[in-house]
Amino acid sequence: MSGSNAPSAATVANKPSGIRQLPLALLRAAIGWHFLYEGVVKLQMGNWTAAGYLDNAVGPAAEFYHWLGANEALMPWVNLANIWGLILIGGCLMLGLFTRFASICGMALLVLYYMAYPPFFAPAVGPVEGHYLFVNKTLVELLALIVVVAYPARLFGLDGIITGILAGRRLKKITAAKKADAAPTQAEAIAASMVLSRRRLLAGMAGLPVVGAFVLSTLRKQGYRTTEHEQLADALASDAVKPDALSGATVHRFEWVDIKNLKAKPPMAKIKDLELSRLILGGNLIGGWAHARDLIYVDKLVKAYHNEQKIFETFQIAEQCGVNAIITNPALCDIMASYWQKTDGKMKFISDCGGKDMKEMVKKSIDTGAAACYVHGGMADSWAEKGEFDKFAEVLDLIRTYNVPAGIGGHKLETVKGCVEAGLKPDFWMKTLHKSNYWTYTEKSERDNVWCESAEDTIAYMETLEQPWIAFKTMAAGAIKPKEAFQFAFEGGADFVVAGMYDFQIVEDVNLAMDVLGAEIKRTRPWRA
Repeated sequence: MSGSNAPSAATVANKPSGIRQLPLALLRAAIGWHFLYEGVVKLQMGNWTAAGYLDNAVGPAAEFYHWLGANEALMPWVNLANIWGLILIGGCLMLGLFTRFASICGMALLVLYYMAYPPFFAPAVGPVEGHYLFVNKTLVELLALIVVVAYPARLFGLDGIITGILAGRRLKKITAAKKADAAPTQAEAIAASMVLSRRRLLAGMAGLPVVGAFVLSTLRKQGYRTTEHEQLADALASDAVKPDALSGATVHRFEWVDIKNLKAKPPMAKIKDLELSRLILGGNLIGGWAHARDLIYVDKLVKAYHNEQKIFETFQIAEQCGVNAIITNPALCDIMASYWQKTDGKMKFISDCGGKDMKEMVKKSIDTGAAACYVHGGMADSWAEKGEFDKFAEVLDLIRTYNVPAGIGGHKLETVKGCVEAGLKPDFWMKTLHKSNYWTYTEKSERDNVWCESAEDTIAYMETLEQPWIAFKTMAAGAIKPKEAFQFAFEGGADFVVAGMYDFQIVEDVNLAMDVLGAEIKRTRPWRA
């Protein structure tokens, strides 16, 4: 074969071999999986909107994003384009279909995301995972798509099958037009190397198992169970089948109450200008403070369960159910900032300001975006016992300089009484309230099992106060059933109730709270919020 008719060296060099294309195909599929997952999750939410994400945008282009988020006529189209753009781009990248075009569209989306929250304009609230000054995950993924555009790894994708079919047709035309004894042309040699073979066909379908794995994973996440799962569940539910090997607690049938079964959202009330749902999410479980009495492993267990994705999912479910605030420690400031930055969520953060230096914790909480702050209950008990009420006044004054509601917490009723006698007037109280009818309750115990030593006295005294009251530890860290706890707290005079909830408990707990609030509540204390 003469040099003039053979494929050029440049052509051969620019065409990676199959083994070289495999890592590129894996990179492309991974990016596609991420895009597709983001799109499918937003689609499944039903009422997802990018408005909150746009409203909180920062940086040079912030005004444009704010205008877009406030435009009611355009927002439905923006949401639709975002959801289906992610789904279509992700699907094409996973399948290797129209790879270069899908990659360019993906890059355009990522540029929009990056400019909405450029890392160098984000608030400085400490190191946030995935945010490294100028570089964040969005930029890394954008650069990865540039690689995909340059090297689309067509061999492992539907593009390779399409190219093979077209190359076969081209080769037929070339061979039909040439003389039988003519030497192979360069065009013929190139076309021949790309003709669809059985090997190229199998390689081109490599993306299908990846899509299949994605679909199966998504269905499983939504509660889909295989035939084997159904058979096992039915067997375990049957009195006739009780296999000893599976007789542990984990084989009990578990019913996840779906968002579709939500009865109603909790009513709203205000502390000054801050609007809060009557039921508020507690942050102890997310932070790993489980108060699990003798079960010393539980703190580590709940920390392991609550990774960033699970925390975000918990917040999103809570918001869908109408629970719009969480009360937690400044230790979770970074996760709150990350949630607001990476999602369109608007969960309000009420900080207990606990830490070695409460004033510093107030500043950290406010800098992060706390909607309200209060004196940590444990520290308040200690200060009150020592008569250091000037410290309360200093913290309240500091919080109020930021124009957010300022509160006082306490486990002991003496703490609240001491503050009132000292002339302190917070914007709200955080006070424990729970029954004493659980079996681990013991008076004057130093164990981690009692948080309200005299519920009756607490109810009677709090009735005399005019400020709103947020009741916490109402379930005594899991010792009292939610409905019983909610009813006792609301009828006892609480204006808001804090409940630590896992993601799978939120819908059910909101329904139970609404059963209480929807009925005629027998309370003597007027609603103070």
